[in-house]
Amino acid sequence: MVRRDGRRRRRWLGWVSLVLVLVLAGGAAAAWRTGRLADWLGDDTSSPLTTPVPGFTPPAAPEPRAVARPAPAGRPDPAQVRRALAPALADPHLADLRAVVAPLQGRPVLDLGRGVSMPASTMKLLTATAALEVLGADRTFATRVVADGRGRIVLVGGGDPFLAGKQPTEGTAARDASLQTLARLTAASLKERGVGTVRLGYDTSLFTGPAVNPHWPKDYIPDDVVTPITALWADEGLDPDGSGRVADPPATAAATFAGFLRRDGIRVSPTVGEATARPLAREVARVTSIPVSGIVERVLQFSDNEGAEVLAHQVGLEVVGDASYDGGVRGVTRTIEALGVDLSDATIQDGSGLSRHDRLDAGTLVRVLQIASSPAHPELRSVVTGLPVAAYDGSLSFRYLDSAGRGLVRAKTGTLTGTSALSGVTTDARGRALVFAFVSNHVKVPETLDTRAALERLTTALATCRC
Repeated sequence: MVRRDGRRRRRWLGWVSLVLVLVLAGGAAAAWRTGRLADWLGDDTSSPLTTPVPGFTPPAAPEPRAVARPAPAGRPDPAQVRRALAPALADPHLADLRAVVAPLQGRPVLDLGRGVSMPASTMKLLTATAALEVLGADRTFATRVVADGRGRIVLVGGGDPFLAGKQPTEGTAARDASLQTLARLTAASLKERGVGTVRLGYDTSLFTGPAVNPHWPKDYIPDDVVTPITALWADEGLDPDGSGRVADPPATAAATFAGFLRRDGIRVSPTVGEATARPLAREVARVTSIPVSGIVERVLQFSDNEGAEVLAHQVGLEVVGDASYDGGVRGVTRTIEALGVDLSDATIQDGSGLSRHDRLDAGTLVRVLQIASSPAHPELRSVVTGLPVAAYDGSLSFRYLDSAGRGLVRAKTGTLTGTSALSGVTTDARGRALVFAFVSNHVKVPETLDTRAALERLTTALATCRC
């Protein structure tokens, strides 16, 4: 009886020992695999468990491998590029086509057509590049209120293209400065000084010259195509009730500001007129715009005509001391030429491309994008990041929906009656980054949508080319 219990005990101890060995071995193996053997055994390296087994050599750790292959070096083969694009280029809807494709650096691998074309909104690529170059990506524009003596305050426009009336609360506009916020800050500052009643004026003197570009068609303003350009407005002069544009953007902005001031407990005289603030007037409050980099991205994303013209005016002020349409053209031209782009054949009349007298070569657009993509010019990168993505955002949100180019093509659109254009960047099927500009002029009005679709097929052929 005693002997039988002893055998059972020895047998039971044997099974327990085996289980412990298996647990220890499994834990050690798992720890070895995860690279945490020291953690599993403890930090005491004097433990006999950490002593290497004689004759055992652990396998060497494998060399890490890249998870993706780098893009192939060298230029794409021009013959292969042309062959890949040939079916799309043969589309009869691509009237008077000017086509240029190039690597990020270097000469074009495709250059078809000759001469300058009406660029439409692809002109904004030049305006955006010039703004980043001379103003800087971090530059902001201030809308201020100053005390001008004798109980008067003046709302001073600083050329913030996206100054809002009511403070936005969602989306990209949530970061925009607003008249509502400026009124709250102004009211608080006035109350601190014991001021409860004011007269209000507004100052638009930062921008000079005509508010409407003389090179635009005369129906642009009455047809609400664009707002007259001024240094002070709210919501780009759009009517807050959604019915077109207001007749006098600066006066409407001042009236909106006065309404917010009254709501914040400041009595404002009923007459609000235009005024010029004294240079040394004491500042009461200010709000600042988003940085130029953000303005550029939004202008390119949504092809914002007003935003582009304000940027051009700011460039003119910075470069030639003239914040007008003419000053903007001179400022943008000088800046782009200083970056090494030949504009000898160009005709530039505005910053947005709304003028039907604008002329650019497609090669100029490619060269501007090459410079904006260059490692030598990181300050210009917002020109590239601001390009809409096919079938995803901005002016390309509802294009390329059933195309293999969706998500692969980033491009600035350009559309005027008789003109359709795309200029941007993509990668071919081998991973090479390519810059392109395709501009089709003399498009018949009934074929406008057909031409747009043909341009989408052309850029998709480039994005899927094994060049």
